[in-house]
Amino acid sequence: MGIPVFILGQSGTGKSTSLRNFKSNEIALINVMSKPLPFKGAFTETYNGDDYAEIAKSINKSKKKTIVIDDAQYLMANEFMRRALEKGYDKFTEIANNFWTLINGITNGLDNDVIVYFLMHTDTSDDGCEKAKTIGKMLDEKICIEGMVSIVLKTAVKDGVYKFVTQNNGRDTVKSPLGMFTTFEIDNDLKIVDQTIREYWNLGGDASEIMEQHDAEVDAGGVSTEAPKAEKTSRRSRRAAELEQEETPKRRERKKRDTEQPSEAAEAPTAASNDDAGETIKPRERRRRNAAESASEENPRRNRRSRRAAELEQEDITDDEVPF
Repeated sequence: MGIPVFILGQSGTGKSTSLRNFKSNEIALINVMSKPLPFKGAFTETYNGDDYAEIAKSINKSKKKTIVIDDAQYLMANEFMRRALEKGYDKFTEIANNFWTLINGITNGLDNDVIVYFLMHTDTSDDGCEKAKTIGKMLDEKICIEGMVSIVLKTAVKDGVYKFVTQNNGRDTVKSPLGMFTTFEIDNDLKIVDQTIREYWNLGGDASEIMEQHDAEVDAGGVSTEAPKAEKTSRRSRRAAELEQEETPKRRERKKRDTEQPSEAAEAPTAASNDDAGETIKPRERRRRNAAESASEENPRRNRRSRRAAELEQEDITDDEVPF
């Protein structure tokens, strides 16, 4: 019994890039669109094309335990485009049946330690649920292809970092077995995912060990359904974080001012240094002098009172001696 796994995501979110850490001889690649890989490298066992019979032949004769079909939804899309001029709905039935047969053949026709990854684009259903992109209504309404597999991961990009989402958020078809992944999001690395799946189910090993572990958990009180949750952030906190990263003109001006001008504490003479010089400037006088200097720079047409105050400050006249 082979294991089909779905990797869903929009174009450019890291589906194909997740293959980057497999060595050239570690997997078999079904390259449906015959497109170059998004990284330097190639896989020695590669079939380029979308012919179902040739794909089935390549999968069945391969000795690899990990097989990737990229991008799998184009198996349906390409067939639909080739038959676009055909009238009637029979073509949709045949398109759906061909894809269903491929998944079903993997499940029932391969060894139990062979994992086949379907890399597929996503679509949004009428009720707002994100799902695998298909052609026609049969695979959605009559089958639901995600129901044919136990693992559905979804790509995500946050702050330029590529991730896989491992659990359902209530608006998609993502799922994974209890305890297989310890966090809601994991690194976008299909090789690590492959290793995790094999260790979890002990693929190729003795199934009795897993049975014993499960029975022990049941005897200890049952298997918990608690799954890792996504980190909750409010819209306000997310916006605040975005604004913190933005460099606004006001923030640039403040940074420039702090860099070019010494702080008030650095400019203001201390009492000790003024005593040595035989002069002590009162804080109030210092504030008034700074205000006068600022007014001189910012408002050349200041009123008579402010101009007179600035002149008196320059003459070292105290507050009691100001004649107005």
